[in-house]
Amino acid sequence: MYSLCVRDHIMIAHSFRGEVFGPAQRLHGATYVVDCEMRRAELDNDGLVVDIGRASMLLREVLSEFDYCNLDQHPAFVGQNTTTEFLAKAVFDRFAARISAGELGEGGRGLSELRILLSESHVAWAAYEGPIPVNQPNG
Repeated sequence: MYSLCVRDHIMIAHSFRGEVFGPAQRLHGATYVVDCEMRRAELDNDGLVVDIGRASMLLREVLSEFDYCNLDQHPAFVGQNTTTEFLAKAVFDRFAARISAGELGEGGRGLSELRILLSESHVAWAAYEGPIPVNQPNG
């Protein structure tokens, strides 16, 4: 299996509900380094997993929904504890949907798996990975 990873980051604010979160129940900020790893069994006709520039731009577009936001006020997350694990899946879902919609072009059609890793620091991170839904033709 071949893979390619692109990286970006986001800065967010949020708070958590529940005693398990201790002081993180108060509003606080986090900066996440986001790694987006795309996988495929065979390289495309150009010898690529996918175009790095296109993948980097798409990741930035997906992350811009969250960057510099208070996630407690984000309409999609009302009442949700936006843990690192939860956010990894949220980014995965959005990025995978855009791959399936053809936004990485023909090279993106051969992608089979995606892994999104959010690093809170050099000692803590969370990820979500899985298959990419069947790619749809550009319409």
